[in-house]
Amino acid sequence: MKKATTEKKGTVDDLFKAAEGVFSRSYVQMIRERGHGFLEGRCEGSFVYDAEGKSYLDCYTSGGAFNLGRRNPVLVGRFKKALYETDQGNFVMLSEEKARLAQKIAGFVPGNLECLLFGVSRGESMEAACKLVRGFTGRSMLITVDGGCYGETGFALSLSERPGKEQFGDLIPDVKTIPFGDIDAAKKALSFRTAALVMEPIQAENHCSEAGADYYRAVRALCDQYGVKLIFDETQSGFGRTGKKFYFEHTGVEPDILIIGEAITSGLFPMTAMVFTPELKAFFDEHPLIHLCTFGGHDLGCRVAMAAIDEYELKMPWDNARDLGENLLEDLRKIAAGHKEIIVSVSGKGLLISLKFANENAAGAFCRKASESGLLVNTGRVDASTVLIRPSLLITAEDARQIAGAVAETLENLKKTA
Repeated sequence: MKKATTEKKGTVDDLFKAAEGVFSRSYVQMIRERGHGFLEGRCEGSFVYDAEGKSYLDCYTSGGAFNLGRRNPVLVGRFKKALYETDQGNFVMLSEEKARLAQKIAGFVPGNLECLLFGVSRGESMEAACKLVRGFTGRSMLITVDGGCYGETGFALSLSERPGKEQFGDLIPDVKTIPFGDIDAAKKALSFRTAALVMEPIQAENHCSEAGADYYRAVRALCDQYGVKLIFDETQSGFGRTGKKFYFEHTGVEPDILIIGEAITSGLFPMTAMVFTPELKAFFDEHPLIHLCTFGGHDLGCRVAMAAIDEYELKMPWDNARDLGENLLEDLRKIAAGHKEIIVSVSGKGLLISLKFANENAAGAFCRKASESGLLVNTGRVDASTVLIRPSLLITAEDARQIAGAVAETLENLKKTA
């Protein structure tokens, strides 16, 4: 019988070396190469601290989950109280927590998106959405756009532009990718065989790519013409990050299904959701168990999410994201203009900002140097030559100045070592 190992403390290097023996060795090396070769310790608000007490302004925020900051005290207080009062609950049974949170989300999300199914990860909620549209329409074809990133499960991976996914062999059939922003391509692709058109309306991991307002309106009209359901994944752009509650409000176009991510609990508890129209609910009324999730609608998580939505409504952080985001974007563009040899462009909306570098190596080098300057950032997963700036939506003007200052300092340090 294999003996259990005895837990013992060690240095950071010891723990990283041990991690190489358990996790992917190249994964651990990648962490080091990105300047993330430290152990996260205390985290609070806009900052995370390593095991030795050094502070980093968190502009990674676990892929944009910590919209209300790290360990938001209101949410932590609600979570602690809930621990003494409830547990997971039976996932196939109704509870007060599930019912009240569902009502809150229906009221929080704009438009006719009033029905929902809880999940625990982005990919899982996308999985449920794909099942729903195929079941409701009786069609199999899913159309997506290039540059998207939806998660790691079967449908989500098939829809995503993910380097290396060919290693996994044939994925979900009847999935087609067309160019983002190209309405002529959409006209050629959509038909009465199409179940859904899937996209991130702003592609965080692909240099915050957006399409013009005319594109979204034309896409909506095409979907209506062919009875195709429009799915927007706002895992990274939702809950105020782009200056409105959800990015789709900027477009003037409402999807049939909205994927909302872990920002629903500000990253304090694993929870996502698929929010959809009453029309689509008819299929659930007839087929209630098309998607099951043991931890979906977890009663503890529901209490945290309810507290988070109360905070969102109270603080309206989308206003802060809009105002500080505009200023920060302008500052970063001015800084970038002085470093054209390394940084190509700056784009984004609200507090979802992307810096595009000359190549992937330059982006990785920036992350390493930024860490030395107390700024925690990461490269884009689709466009690895980009670096994302996505802090808490509750950052202050001083925090924004610190971000701009750290970017300027990092670029100067890179110039010295070039």
